Amino acid sequence: MKPWLLNALIAMVFAGLTTVIAKQGLAGVSAELGIAVRTVFVFFFVMVFVAFAVPLAEIKAIQQPSLMWLGISAFTTAVSWIYFYKALKEGDVATVALIDKGSVLVAIVLAWIFLKEALTLRILIGAALVISGLIIISRR
Repeated sequence: MKPWLLNALIAMVFAGLTTVIAKQGLAGVSAELGIAVRTVFVFFFVMVFVAFAVPLAEIKAIQQPSLMWLGISAFTTAVSWIYFYKALKEGDVATVALIDKGSVLVAIVLAWIFLKEALTLRILIGAALVISGLIIISRR
């Protein structure tokens, strides 16, 4: 198995765990406070990871364009998390999580437009299946 695929599968499992655990954590807490508390913990855990995994020379060598794009990504992540938590507070985990994972469709289109990534038949069929799943699960 390719390392990136293993990493993606681990991310998938932990993202699923995260959603169920977050729903539990939101009991008696507003979505806004929940996301703030979670973000503090995420920051701490990531900084500990960086301290052990990233050489100081790499940190010092980061370039301005990378900082800009990562900053924009942080903003879009924050907006995504805020609205995900607001939806999770009120909605069912399965429905909210699936709609959130519909972001793969947005990513496919944006990667095709801006990064010139290929839209193969395999990707188009997969995207159609995601759309089908979104429709089936989100209907009552």
